[in-house]
Amino acid sequence: MTYEKKAVHFGGGNIGRGFVAEFFHNSGYEVVFVDVMDSIIEALQKTHSYTVTEIGDDGERKFTIDHYRAINSKHEMDKVIEEIATADVVTCAVGPNVLKFVAEPVAKAIEARKLDYPLAVIACENAINATTTWRGFIEGKLSEETKKNIDSKARFANSAIDRIVPQQPPNCGLDVTIEKFYEWCVEVKPFENGGRKPDVKGIHYVGDLEPYIERKLFTVNTSHATAAYYGHQAKLTYIHEVLHNKKLHDIVRDAVKETAHLIINKHSVTIEEQNEYVEQIIERISNPILKDNVERVGRAPLRKLSRKERFIGPAAQLAENGEKVDALLGAIEQAYRFQNVEGDDESVELAKILKEHSAEEVVHKVNGIEKGQPLFDRLVEIVKKVQESS
Repeated sequence: MTYEKKAVHFGGGNIGRGFVAEFFHNSGYEVVFVDVMDSIIEALQKTHSYTVTEIGDDGERKFTIDHYRAINSKHEMDKVIEEIATADVVTCAVGPNVLKFVAEPVAKAIEARKLDYPLAVIACENAINATTTWRGFIEGKLSEETKKNIDSKARFANSAIDRIVPQQPPNCGLDVTIEKFYEWCVEVKPFENGGRKPDVKGIHYVGDLEPYIERKLFTVNTSHATAAYYGHQAKLTYIHEVLHNKKLHDIVRDAVKETAHLIINKHSVTIEEQNEYVEQIIERISNPILKDNVERVGRAPLRKLSRKERFIGPAAQLAENGEKVDALLGAIEQAYRFQNVEGDDESVELAKILKEHSAEEVVHKVNGIEKGQPLFDRLVEIVKKVQESS
């Protein structure tokens, strides 16, 4: 098979290998992985293929991913820039906090663009408008001349991704076990008027991405994280165990009832559509086959407690409209209690912030909510309660 299309992907982790690379591979792209983790890059360079196992209620399906290359950007940045300059699309799944560190090579590649059509730039992160954020860091490193003619060199499209990658079996190497269900929505408008949208099987191109992003983030991620933080306090190991506990199951449902209210009223989604979506999500995260670890899902609490994320994002909007946010505030309290968890730097930093700052300062610093905003006083109460019990 001749591979004429090329995708460069930042992040050789499970999402990169098991979700993004799978889509590109199945659509005839050569995939070039870029990472700074020596062990991952060396393994990819030494291995010609790996296996992705999709699991669902109807069993599992295995298939092989091959025809890829891997570059360590720590040691071979010039090669990375050359690959992006000659690629059709560049993507990333590195975590929203790392976007600023993967901006410079993309900027240099845009300056050195070798093809006569624009590079497609798509961030695959669990965050609202992550590509816009990435674009900001990239444009900060471009010349004024390139910025003036940016549309001829690159097109930036936000996306919403939804696929659970559970805790991986021990000694699985490069192989990835992944949920069968997926959704990858990408906005189509940036590719109009001379752009070239990536021809990738499985991408759903949409006119307005915000309803898809908020529906996904405020349903999938809100329910998943709520289960994780309550599960951590209950000393449970897996997410499905949380959902199989009647009391905790109802708490998770209460949180997504509140977010559903926002989604239905804001995005003209029908009650029936959202209820069906919620049922699908609850069924997915209740699946014992996924064996998703509570601490894995709960990690990075500072990001998850930030202003535009899965808790504060919907709660702030609901509070501004005078709507109920009790269940979301309960989840926020549990997230604040996710401290000093082994292997999670943010949980250690959270404990430090709570120890060194007043409750008002914490709400401003962590949640991005200002005094006078409807949510502020209630968040201060929660933080004080957590500080007193720590």
